[in-house]
Amino acid sequence: MRYLLAAAIFSVFAAHAEARSLDVIRARGVLGVCAHPNALPFSSKSGNPPGFQIELARAIAAKIGVAMEPDWVVTGFQIRAANCDIMLDTIENREAQEESNLKTSKPYYRTGAALVVPAGSKITSFEALGPETKVGVLLGSTAAMALGQRHIGISIFGFEDDALDGLAHHEVDAVMVTPAAAGYYNLRHPDHPVQIIGLDERDPGLAWNVSVGMVKPDADLRAAIDAALASLAADGTIAQIYRRYGITLLAPK
Repeated sequence: MRYLLAAAIFSVFAAHAEARSLDVIRARGVLGVCAHPNALPFSSKSGNPPGFQIELARAIAAKIGVAMEPDWVVTGFQIRAANCDIMLDTIENREAQEESNLKTSKPYYRTGAALVVPAGSKITSFEALGPETKVGVLLGSTAAMALGQRHIGISIFGFEDDALDGLAHHEVDAVMVTPAAAGYYNLRHPDHPVQIIGLDERDPGLAWNVSVGMVKPDADLRAAIDAALASLAADGTIAQIYRRYGITLLAPK
């Protein structure tokens, strides 16, 4: 749910923001990053913890040789007034990028709607789901549509945390949420962890690559972001950042 929200936010933002070149960003000494102020494990204005988007943005900015400055956005008005250059965890989607003029870096991990079950569940694959099982999905999500088309029983939730709480309280047999949400849930609930079965790669709407979104970058900025990501991946920094939030990254495809 938050991934889709982030993509929608950035599409609106990209239509209004002024693009800055790498030279201008270095002259300013600041890389502006759009982020939600209250969306852990993604980002948090309180800074305790800051969220993996903020930690990775700082690391990218350091590689470019500037400071990172968050621009906290929630509403459409705030987005239109935003002063940022990038947003992390942008879903790679050609149609959305063409509409928003959004450009993306090379992908740095893969995510989607993963099947998540209680520890010890008899459900060990998507093939085990059927009309008799009840799977928690998010309202209006691609997972809800996909499972409905497969005649699998579903239960609707508004947010990933609600779905995971429903799983913990045996309201559903399984849920489909992002691995990030499930991993962070396990970090906060070590006494009753959930098990992440994996992504359903049969449906392109249920698995996707994630990149850094940029507002009409010049070639130098795009190259600098790609180089920073490659360096941070090679030395293990990206994996370490996400691991602090209970998340194991999957390689992009």
